[in-house]
Order: sequence, then C-alpha cells, then structure tokens
Amino acid sequence: MFNKVLIANRGEIAVRILRACRELGIQTVAVYSEVDRQAMHVRYATEAYLLGPAPSNESYLKGEKIIEIALKSGAGAIHPGYGFLAERADFAQAVEDAGLEFIGPKPYAIGSMGDKAIARETMMKAGVPVVPGTGGTDNLSDEELLELAPGVGFPLLIKATAGGGGKGMREVKNIEEMPTLLQSARREANASFGNDNIYLEKMILGARHVEIQILADKFGNVIHLNERECSLQRRHQKLLEEAPSAFVDDDLRQRMGDVAVKAAEAVDYESAGTIECLVDADKNFYFLEMNTRLQVEHPVTELVMGVDIVKEQIRIARGRKLSFAQEDIKINGAAIECRINAEDPHNSFMPSTGLISHAVIPTGPGIRVDTGVYAGSEITPYYDSMISKLIVWGETRAQAILRMRRALEEYKVVGVRTNIPFHQAMMDSHPFMGGQFHTRFVEEEFSMEHIAEGKETFPEVAAIIATLVQHEETERAAHVVRRNARDTSNWKWLSRWERLSK
Repeated sequence: MFNKVLIANRGEIAVRILRACRELGIQTVAVYSEVDRQAMHVRYATEAYLLGPAPSNESYLKGEKIIEIALKSGAGAIHPGYGFLAERADFAQAVEDAGLEFIGPKPYAIGSMGDKAIARETMMKAGVPVVPGTGGTDNLSDEELLELAPGVGFPLLIKATAGGGGKGMREVKNIEEMPTLLQSARREANASFGNDNIYLEKMILGARHVEIQILADKFGNVIHLNERECSLQRRHQKLLEEAPSAFVDDDLRQRMGDVAVKAAEAVDYESAGTIECLVDADKNFYFLEMNTRLQVEHPVTELVMGVDIVKEQIRIARGRKLSFAQEDIKINGAAIECRINAEDPHNSFMPSTGLISHAVIPTGPGIRVDTGVYAGSEITPYYDSMISKLIVWGETRAQAILRMRRALEEYKVVGVRTNIPFHQAMMDSHPFMGGQFHTRFVEEEFSMEHIAEGKETFPEVAAIIATLVQHEETERAAHVVRRNARDTSNWKWLSRWERLSK
C-alpha cells in the first residue's frame, strides 16, 4: 500500500491526477523541466524535482531519472498520465523492478496492446474484427511495405506501431507518394516514441471513431463504461469528444462493450484502458487499437457515468476491487469536451506561443475546466499546444450543446490565439447538431468561413479603435513621475508652505 505518488507528466493531466490524489489523502511528487518551473502542477504537488532541459527527450522521457527521483522522494508509485512514458512497457517494467507500483496495466499488457501490430494480431486470434491491413508483428522494411500496399488498397494509412495521438501517422492516396511518406512517418515515430516501426491500415471512408472505456482490477473483474464519440478530428488529432454517441444504438453499444471486455480479458488487463473502433455507415465496427493508459477525453465518460476514472486507477493499483459492477453503469445525460488549444483556426491551425496575460475561465451549472495553465503561464513550442479541456454536462445532448455555447462565449484567453472560434462554429454547425459527421468531416466538409456569415464587420472602425488604444498605451508608458529634486515629497512641501502661510 503506497501513500505517495510521483506523477511522471505535466500540464492538465498532471493537475488532474494531483487533485485525485489529494482527495484520497495521498501525498504527491511532481517532476518538471526547466521551462515548467512555475507550472501549475509544480505548485500543486507536495514536493517537486527538476528533471532537466525543456526538450522532452531530456526531461519527461528520462525514465531512469524519474524512477531515481521516486525512490529519493519516498514515493511508492508512479502515475504516467498519458503521452511521454505512459505506453512504454520497458518503463513499466523498470518501475516494477525498482520495487514501485506502476499505476497502469502490467508491462505484458502494454507490450501486447500498446504495440498496434501485436494488438491487431492478438485481436484477430481472439475473433475480434479488425481494420484490414498488414497484420504481422514483424518489423517490415519500406520495400516490403511498398510491395504489400496494393493488396491493402488505397487510400491507406501509415501508422506507428508504438504510436498514439496521430504521431507517426500519414495518409497515402497512391503508391507514388508512399516512399516519402514512409520516411517521414518513421522519423516522427522515432522522435515521439523512440521506435520507428510502422504498419499499413486500410482507410475506411465515411467511418466514425467510437471508443469504449474499460476498467479492470487485479481480481479479474472487467467492466466497460460505454462509448465516446471521437470522430471530429483534424489530421488524426481529436478536437472534440462527446458521450454517449448520437450514432450508437443500444444493440451496437452492447456488442462493442462485449468486444471491449473480451479484448481486455485476452491480455489479463488491469487499470483503465480504451478500445478504439471504426464504425461504418452500416454500423459494422472494427477494432482499431487499444490505448493502455488514461485518455485525454476521459472526463466526458466521468460526467455521464458518474465514475472517477483516475481514482479508480489509483484504487486498483492499491489492490482494491472495482467500486462498480457492470449492472451499476448507467448513462446519465450527455457530455461534450472541447480541447482548447493555442492554435489559430483562421490560419491553418498554426501553433501560437507566448505568455498568457489574462484568462477568464467559464463557470456555472454543468461546466468543468481541466487545465494546467493560469494567467502568467507561457505556452512554449516544446510540448503540445493544449491550454485546457472544456467539458460540459447536460440532461440531454441539446442542453449540453447550449451550455457549451455559453461556456465558449465566457472563455477568454489573452496573449495567445486559441481555437475557441472553431469550437463556436462547430456548436452552430447543423451537421454537428444533427449528429451527422465522420472522421473526415472537419477536413472535407467544415469551413471556418461561415463564422462571419450574417455578421456585419467594420474594419475601418476596428482600425481607428486599435490606433486610439495604441496611442493611449504609448502616452501612459511615456508618463513618468520623477523623484523631486529636493528628495522630498511635493505633498510635504505643499503642507509646509500652507502652514507657514497661516
């Protein structure tokens, strides 16, 4: 039984885990890079230790140093969050070898399901339908992949076997462009995960991305927490998630849930995990991959299912049984999560870096904001651009959309550009409101141009106001109050003069 946890991560997920530990009465240890010295997770933790320079391969990916800090601080467990070392079987094994508890699945499960190619083979043996592709577990060369590609069929995806979050993934339309994309996918995969192995997967056009959240304890109990809709993506990066899916009916939900539990049982899974599937227009679903970690979008499931997934992870790691049985899991209302990123949606979602000088966080009924930044935080180019996750809950999907509109209107961030206008446009989009979208919707059918439709703009007035504001700021900066030559307050001199004059 451990009473102190080291969080091997940063940003909003580190803060999320810290809060769960605090509620459970567990002490916490934060680790940070040089640019994260003033980060929120450092301030929230019981104690904090410097890892190294800003680049992740010199800080948050230094597994040996993280374990060393855990032992030095007296932490009994390490929570990896998501990203960085969360799906590294070798790190999980090193944590166990050091006599610490890894808050996540066992190394075998991470190795079996974290590697996408091995996961596909495991699922095929278990009779679970998978997306067509190169299903072998061997490290295939570029020449071998080029030879196999026509059999898979175009368009297809190049995917990193150790990947996640869209890293090491490339879309291929024809054989001619494939050699260059193979090389770029390998480079990105190696930089992100330290492993450049890739495989091919058929692209199912018009599909929806639906995932099933599972929880499993050390006693063989496995349950699923129903589905999340994650189809709204850009370049394979999720932008918005919701639960439950407007597309999934009770029959499909039951079938997908049964498969998710079966997949977890196939590798003796423990802790939280997610089975990701593609669902076609006819509601045929295919296993895509398993994420052997906490997901970015877990809050929508928490709000709808009434389960604190992070606390359950910690309880499982402490050797306790699941707090819930499958029959206890009921859908209550609807939840939507918008990822608020430091990006410019009007300029091809280019990253925006800089200092956040001011921030107004939305509040009120049904609103939750998970963030790791505050006014004064700096968005650097070293890590992902996420500022926060804005999550809303409503009794119905329609109410959740209305609440999200209000929350987005209240949310103000000054200092960097954000993708809030994109999410506002999405909330007003008729296909989104009708639940009629797919994984290619944002790139092929959605446009930011309609934000300005029906809105009259006055560029001349805006230019005049901007000029006046700039002039006022310049005047204020130029107004300097100098110390009096007599080195005495002018008010004192005035009062003396008044007394002498009486």
